[in-house]
Amino acid sequence: MTTDFRRTRALIPGGAHTYSKGDDQFPSNAPRYLERGDKGRVWDDENREFIDWAMGLRSASLGYNIDAVNRAAIEQIAKGSNFARPSRIETDYAEELAGVIPCAEMVKFAKNGSTCTTAAVKLARAFTGRDYVAFCKDHPFFSYDDWFIGTTACSSGVPKAFSDLSLPFRYNDIASLEAEFESHPGQIACVILEATTGEAPRDGFLRKVQDLCRRHGALFILDEMITGFRYHLNGAQRYFDVEPDMATFGKGMGNGFAVALLAGRRDVLELGGIDHGRERVFLISTTHGAENHALAAGRAVLKFYRENPVIETLWTNGRMLAEGLAAEARAAGLEDRFRVGGYHCQPTYACLDESGAPSLAYRTLFLQEMIRHGVIIPYISPAYAHTERDIEQTLSAARKSFAVYRQALDDGIDRFLEGPPIKPVFRKYN
Repeated sequence: MTTDFRRTRALIPGGAHTYSKGDDQFPSNAPRYLERGDKGRVWDDENREFIDWAMGLRSASLGYNIDAVNRAAIEQIAKGSNFARPSRIETDYAEELAGVIPCAEMVKFAKNGSTCTTAAVKLARAFTGRDYVAFCKDHPFFSYDDWFIGTTACSSGVPKAFSDLSLPFRYNDIASLEAEFESHPGQIACVILEATTGEAPRDGFLRKVQDLCRRHGALFILDEMITGFRYHLNGAQRYFDVEPDMATFGKGMGNGFAVALLAGRRDVLELGGIDHGRERVFLISTTHGAENHALAAGRAVLKFYRENPVIETLWTNGRMLAEGLAAEARAAGLEDRFRVGGYHCQPTYACLDESGAPSLAYRTLFLQEMIRHGVIIPYISPAYAHTERDIEQTLSAARKSFAVYRQALDDGIDRFLEGPPIKPVFRKYN
C-alpha cells in the first residue's frame, strides 16, 4: 500500500465514499486511484490505461467524457447551480421524465439511490398507515438506511426494532412473499425489489408480486437504480410489462453526474407536497437534490438516448462480450468453472472453485489477471462508447487470464494470488 493510500485510509473510513470502491473489493494489483476517463477507458494516477467495464459503478452508461453531456452541465454552471427558489429546469426535466417512465405521474429528484428508496418506503407507510416492508433478500442493496442495512451483517448501530419491521422474501419464490402477507395480515405497507439482477423472472413472478400487492393493499416499489435506462428507455417496468406504484432511478440517468429520481403515482407522491389535506410527509428535502447542472446533464443524457441507438448498443456490446467470454472459458476447459449469465445489456459472471462453488479467491485471481492485462471488470456494465476493439482486447486479456485460472485449479491457487482475496461488502467484522 502506497504512502498516499495510507493517508487516504487515515482520512476517509474505508478509503472510499462507497464501500464497493474500497481496496477490499479489488485484488492487490488494482489501480489505487482512477484519475481520468474517456469513452470506455480510464487512466490511473500513474497514467496506466485500462479498459473499464465497471463504468463508474454502472453510472456512465454512455461512456466517460461525452461532449454533449459535459457541455450541458458546463453551460448550466455558468448560469448557476443552486438558488433560493426552484429553477425552470426542474419542471422541464420532470415533465420529460414523466413522458418516458410509465409509472411517473409525479417525480422527486435526489442525489443517490438510498435517499429515493427510503423516501418510497416512507411514502408507502404514510399512504397505507402500515409499518412493515417486504424486501427481496436476493437483491444486494436497497439503501444504507436502517430499514434495509439493519437486515444485513452490517447492522451495527441499527436498533433491532427498525430491522424487525423489514420482512425478507426470495426472488422467483412467490410463496415466500405470500407467507409474509399471511403472517402479517393488513400490516405490510409495501414490497420492494429489483426487476432482475440477472436471473430471469419465472412463471410471471413480477406480475404475481404486483397482483399480491394489489390484493393486500400494499404498494409495489420497483428499484430501477440499475435497470433503468439500460434494459429499455422506458425502464425494466416496460421491458417486463409491470406497473409499479413507485420506482426509483439513478446510475445511467446522469452519465456520472449525481442525479437520482423517485417516480410514481400522483396520489402517493403528493403526500410529500402541500396540496392535500392529509398529514404532511416530510419527504426528500435536500439542498443539493436538484442541482441545476446535474439536471442539465440528465436532460442531455435523455436527449442522447432519444437521438442515438443507446439501448440497442448496450445489448449488442454486452452480447458480444458475454458470448466471447463464454467461448474463451470453454477453450480453456473452464466452462464449469467460469459461467456467464444474465441479460446481455448487463451480463453477469461467476467464478467457481474445484468443487463448483462460488469462490471469492478465484474471482480475485480472475480480476488480478485481467488488471495485469489492462482490463477492470469487477462486473460487466456495457456502455454506448465501448468499441469492438475494447471487446477484442478484453477477450484477449481473458484468454491469458483463463490460462492462469486453469493452472491455479490444477496446482493450487495460493501460488498465483498476489494478495488477499476480496471480501463480501456485507460482513460483520473486517
